[in-house]
Amino acid sequence: MTDLTKLTMAEARDGLKKKSFSALELTDAFLGAIETANPALNAYVLQTPEHARAQAKESDKRLAAGNARPLEGLPIGNKDLFCTNGIRTTACSKILDDFKPPYESTVGQNLWDAGAVMLGKLNNDEFAMGSSNETSAFGNVVNPWRRKSADGQYTNDKLVPGGSSGGSSAAVAADLCLAATATDTGGSIRQPAALTGTVGVKPTYGRCSRWGIVAFASSLDQAGPIAKTVRDAAMMLKTMASYDLKDTTSVDAPVPDYEAAIGKSINGLRVGVPKEYRVDGMSAEIQKLWDDGIAWLKSAGATIHEISLPHTKYALPAYYIVAPAECSSNLARYDGMRYGLRVNGDNLIDTYEKTRAAGFGKEVRRRILIGTYVLSAGYYDAYYLKAQKVRTLIKRDFDEAWNKVDVVLTPTTPSPAFAFGEKTGDPLAMYLEDIFTVTVNMAGLPGMSVPAGLSSQGTPLGLQLIGKPFDEETLFRAAQVIEDAAGRFSVPAKWWMKG
Repeated sequence: MTDLTKLTMAEARDGLKKKSFSALELTDAFLGAIETANPALNAYVLQTPEHARAQAKESDKRLAAGNARPLEGLPIGNKDLFCTNGIRTTACSKILDDFKPPYESTVGQNLWDAGAVMLGKLNNDEFAMGSSNETSAFGNVVNPWRRKSADGQYTNDKLVPGGSSGGSSAAVAADLCLAATATDTGGSIRQPAALTGTVGVKPTYGRCSRWGIVAFASSLDQAGPIAKTVRDAAMMLKTMASYDLKDTTSVDAPVPDYEAAIGKSINGLRVGVPKEYRVDGMSAEIQKLWDDGIAWLKSAGATIHEISLPHTKYALPAYYIVAPAECSSNLARYDGMRYGLRVNGDNLIDTYEKTRAAGFGKEVRRRILIGTYVLSAGYYDAYYLKAQKVRTLIKRDFDEAWNKVDVVLTPTTPSPAFAFGEKTGDPLAMYLEDIFTVTVNMAGLPGMSVPAGLSSQGTPLGLQLIGKPFDEETLFRAAQVIEDAAGRFSVPAKWWMKG
């Protein structure tokens, strides 16, 4: 039997239908891979083998009875931001300690109802605050890719997998699950996907329910998948997306069959190239990647149009006012009174202070302080209100662009994966990792990162597609063209298997 963990989700689905292997055999293959690789990669913060095997056995019964559901028996990883009924969920923060939710997130329930198997909970930046998975209370996630030196040899540099969904991207790239759940507040699905050679989809705001997902910034957070291929991502999103009465921001709109869009012609598709994304200092290899993407889409019948998104330059500073403000509000609930960590003090206020000081990490504390400041009397109008006005202008830019184009093409990140510690000392440098992605969240649009090439050091680079609201189907059509032209990118050597 071939290495089952190397299969794509679509291939695994077909193999299960043909009875080439069982759901339990497939699950055991992934559990074995996790046991071997996780000590080196730290992608999983909690493994759930008994739970996974029970789900797999149920799937085998359904497969034998000819009663298979859409994702029957397919093993996936679940980001630790998604609440799991009776299974520890911490948002990778000490403040939530050993919290076991009494309910399941809507996205998670959709997946389990469709037959998916949960292998465990995946590492992420604490409360999803970070771009490198270096803020987790469980430690760093290591990118399975390694850089090459000038002589073509792989170095021992440990690279970041991107963030906040670094555990999700690393697990998919390292074949530790078929696909994974993830969340995106300012690029936290697309950026890690780009740095690990995987496909990441941030759907339109409201497409997936936020109920049962630990909140960071409520008007920006959105769930989505990270997968090995465009088709696999389409399979995941079809199941994850739904209308949910428990989430007041959930949109009651039909969920298309995204997989059916794969392979459809893009002849006549109008592709926008925003001039504002050609930022000063952009590396030659990122520019070439962008040019290659333009050429691939053009050769498939698309027409290319330069567009202007004039308020793009204000997106990053506006985002880092809006997101911390909402974070400050959302994280006020963690006070040691009802659940999670509690550090007793001399009085109520002292207990609050000691609990929050011990429970929150440095980056989370920084963002809470920024958010509290911009919401305070005397500064609300000058900062928060102005940032929201800028947000409206960013959305208006895109609204005008949709009169001329159907989809927008940009790079996903300004650079390939970097080494641990390289940017943690400079928060501004770290925040700039989101420069190409935050506009999508500010405008509530769908975005997708597709692997499109390798850097001069042999690490992945991604291209981003941005679409009209609730038009993810067009993104999947265009993304498949890029994937077909660029080819798939797999980790060349599983270095964690050695020694």
